[in-house]
This record gives sequence, C-alpha cells and structure tokens, in this order.
Amino acid sequence: MENTILGLHHITAIAGNAKVNYDFYTRILGLRLIKKTVNFDDPKTYHLYYGDEAGSPGTILTFFPWGDIGAGRRGTRQATEIGYSVPEGSLDFWQERLEKNNVIYNKTAEKFGEKYLTLLDPDGLKFELTVAKNKDSRKPFLTPEINAEHAILGFHQVTITTNKIDRTAEVLTNIFGYKLMEQSVNRYRFVTDAVNDAAIVDLVEAPGETAGHVAGGSVHHVAFRVKDEQTLMYFRDKIVAMGLNITEKIDRNYFYSLYFREPGGVLFELATDNPGFTVDEPLNELGTNLKLPAQYERQRADIERALPNLI
Repeated sequence: MENTILGLHHITAIAGNAKVNYDFYTRILGLRLIKKTVNFDDPKTYHLYYGDEAGSPGTILTFFPWGDIGAGRRGTRQATEIGYSVPEGSLDFWQERLEKNNVIYNKTAEKFGEKYLTLLDPDGLKFELTVAKNKDSRKPFLTPEINAEHAILGFHQVTITTNKIDRTAEVLTNIFGYKLMEQSVNRYRFVTDAVNDAAIVDLVEAPGETAGHVAGGSVHHVAFRVKDEQTLMYFRDKIVAMGLNITEKIDRNYFYSLYFREPGGVLFELATDNPGFTVDEPLNELGTNLKLPAQYERQRADIERALPNLI
C-alpha cells in the first residue's frame, strides 16, 4: 500500500547495565542481537538492537544502556507496556522459564479475549507475552533452549497511558489510519488493517494519574513503520498540517526517521524499511561486530575501551 503506516517498526527503551540487558534478552527471552552499535549523541554508550533473525520491522526492540541512570517510574505521558506475540500453548513454558530464572511475573490473565502473561525485565520494563486471537505466522528466531512452539514472534501491541486519550487517538486515526476496535473499561484498542502483525496500539486513559519519569526501565520512544522515504515525507506533511512540531529527515544508518511528540506526551518516530540491517554486515554476522556511525570511526579505539564487554 502506498502512503500507509505499516504498524510498529521498533520500540526503544532505556536500560542500566548493558551486560545484564544483553543476557536477559538473548538468553532468557531468546531474541537475537541484530545490531551492536552506539548512541548517535553519546558514542560511549551502546545502542543494542534485538529482534528476529533478520531484524524484521515489527520485531525490533532497542536499548540505550545508560549505566547508573537510575530507575524510571511508570505513569501517564508514557508508553507503559510492550506486548510480544507468542504461540498458542506456550504460556506454561514461559511461566516455568521465568520462574526458573527468577524473573518477576504475574500469572496468566485475559483481555480482549486473549491470554497473556506479564513480566518485568531487570530494569523494571513491563512486558506482556500474548497469544493473539488471529494466528501469528511470523517465523521466530530459535535458540537451543527455545523452540518454534514457544519462541517470541515479534510485537503484538504497545500500550500508552495518558490522562485523556482524545488527541493521541486523533493522531492514530486521522494521520496513521488506525481504527478503534474494542474498549474495556479505560483501555481502548486501536488497530491498523495495513498489516497482520505488530498492528495494535492500546490507549489507557488515567485522568488522575501523575506523569511517569523516563529513565531505566522506561520506553524512550515508539517507532511506526513506513515503506520508504517518499512515504516518510508524506506523513511529515500531514503531521505539520496538524500543528505538531516534527524533525527533518534523519539518517539512522539502518532506516530514515522523523521524530515528533504526540499531544499526550509520548515521543513517536516514523522509520523506513530501507536500507535495513544488512547494509553494513551480512545476515549471518548480524550483532557480532561493533558498528559505528561514520563520524565516530576515527574514535573507534577510545570507544571500544569505554564500552563494557557483553559476553
């Protein structure tokens, strides 16, 4: 489809210890480290990307592990939950695995007719492992401990908590093409039919709740997917016309981006499919080499000394 938002592209969060983060997402959750690079504005801090084997849009979770940044606090004006899709029948496996690895979790619950399991990562970032109503046919990344019957398939939804949903909903519907599909108490589920997966945004309305604090264990921004740069700029014009401030196009090496803060306070990004994660290393080597933005190559030795070992 032309000029369409294709669901979620990636979600970026903040962590503390880089090695603890790497171990949790690769060993316990079984994701692939698909890119080991650095923060564009802080080159002595990693930017770690996790996802499926190829880093497909809709599976990509990234982190800035900022060491001693301190703990964030969930509240309004934030993305407060990240939902992953898992295969039907896998929740018992995940509960046992989380217990075995001393991960904080809540037992299986249900919303919108879907069973899910809630867990916290080592920094307190909140996740839901959900068995989707509509079968998720994406091919997961597999590890020796996690097979295809249990492996995480990619994003299911992201949840945004806000004092009032109206203007955030306006961005989702009038600009991004989402539709309100279901409501349960103060949770409103918006879905795009442009893609089958990573297609859901939940808005939770909490009028009296205080604003959260973005730090360790918090989502930094939510990125929505577009096909290419032409589509990116089409949506830039629409966002400007709505009266919102938005950046110029930014080259992030693996995609092109625009950033704006939606009226509810959450930082949104639009990110392209092109050029993808194999632009600077082959598929079989993704995540094995430290890849630096070109402007930092001359500082490689200093940067490598400053970055902690992950393994």
